[in-house]
Amino acid sequence: MSGNQIKKPEAALQRSLSPMHVWAIAFGCVIGWGSFINPGKKFLPNSGVAGTALAMILGALVMIIIAFSYAYMVPKYPKAGGEFTFTKMCFGRDAAFVCGWFLVVAYLTNVPMNSTAIGLIFDGLDGPADVLKWGFHYTIAGFDIYAGEMLLAMAILILFGWLNIVGVKKAGFVQTILSSLLVICAFTLCVAGVVSAKANGINMQPIWGFDKEAAIAANAVTYEISSYAHTGTAGIFSAILATFAIAPWAYVGFDAIPQAAEEFNFSYKKVSFIMIIAIVFGCFVYISNNTVAAAALENWPERVMAGDWVLLIAAEELLGTFGKVLIGVGVSCAVLSGIMGFYLASSRLMYSMSRAGYLPKSFGKVDGKYGTPKNAIIFCMVISLSGPILGREALGWFVDMSAIGASIGYFFTCASTLVTVKRDGDGTAFLKAMAVTGTLFGIIFMILQLIPIPGLSGVHFGRESYVMLAVWIMIGLVFYIKERKNFRKEYK
Repeated sequence: MSGNQIKKPEAALQRSLSPMHVWAIAFGCVIGWGSFINPGKKFLPNSGVAGTALAMILGALVMIIIAFSYAYMVPKYPKAGGEFTFTKMCFGRDAAFVCGWFLVVAYLTNVPMNSTAIGLIFDGLDGPADVLKWGFHYTIAGFDIYAGEMLLAMAILILFGWLNIVGVKKAGFVQTILSSLLVICAFTLCVAGVVSAKANGINMQPIWGFDKEAAIAANAVTYEISSYAHTGTAGIFSAILATFAIAPWAYVGFDAIPQAAEEFNFSYKKVSFIMIIAIVFGCFVYISNNTVAAAALENWPERVMAGDWVLLIAAEELLGTFGKVLIGVGVSCAVLSGIMGFYLASSRLMYSMSRAGYLPKSFGKVDGKYGTPKNAIIFCMVISLSGPILGREALGWFVDMSAIGASIGYFFTCASTLVTVKRDGDGTAFLKAMAVTGTLFGIIFMILQLIPIPGLSGVHFGRESYVMLAVWIMIGLVFYIKERKNFRKEYK
């Protein structure tokens, strides 16, 4: 009798995501803490107003080019895993592991990255109150980390991890609210920057950024900053590339859409439109926030050198207390939507890799009650708790790791498109051109990030990022050696 028993089918992911949910996931991933904090930390000193705008527009165009390959591949392989699945079916098991492993770091580092920004948000909004600076504390790379900041960030990570576990539809609903509020805040701030008499284009100098370290060493003030400005062909080119090189990080998230392909409740034909809208909205927010920060502050170079949160100060200058509230709501939505979206992308990728035998089996189990990869989400949650422990100085290291992981994913997706088009014979000349261009840009991004090029400053990885990359590769080798015998070319 027992031999005739029918095996109970495994639980499957639930098709609960609407087009609006998927747009919210993509946009919420694209716009995280960086669009609000990096104007002063990276964009204005490295690239200025003009360099950042050009880099972000060029980056968005490249991402749209790459998006055409995603739109072609998702209907071909409508499974969780996205780039990992494409690579496995086109280049084999070993290449798929490389792609999948680096995509994990591209997505997963964004969760602790966003959580680390929570303490910075409170520092800017609570003034001298320092409401989170209590309990034990320690210092990493010159930054104090307090128990209050750490515990709040950890609580948010656990809460949003739980929301991902209890159902993708609930997570999608929360994500839609957060992303919608984020758009409203960004547009309101942009309008204020355009119509306010306090915003002045003269404040945007130096428009290509300046040598921040040299200016700090010389104790320079704003009227002296032109001596340290990026000028000449080489200086302007470096200024643009410094931000363009991290475009894969800036726009990472639109490619989270294929990770949830098994959970769509709509036609795959809508994928390209949703991706492009998310990229365009993201480009607008990056450029708008950066430009408003400079236009509203006559002494923004001094603010940058002092380590101030320039966008918050600019918003308060333009709109008073309402501006401060606006930034608080906007950056909070950006951080929370980033945590939510990257939890989903990371866990679905790990679920897919586990199902194919690349990671331990436990990551491939779907919860029978909620229809979500519970174990994979819990693992992502545990790893993400490292962010609040490492503190905000780790932000730059996480940016670099995410950028290289995303670049590798883009390269393999476009290259897989070329292989599939040749095999199936159903691609247009336009698609082939887009796939070739996307493949080349994937290589260019990797070169810019990994190889120091004489004459180009501020473009490649910092020392700590190289160390983190080496550690991630070594951990990957351990998984590869341990799990390689279980790799499967196909799975149901």
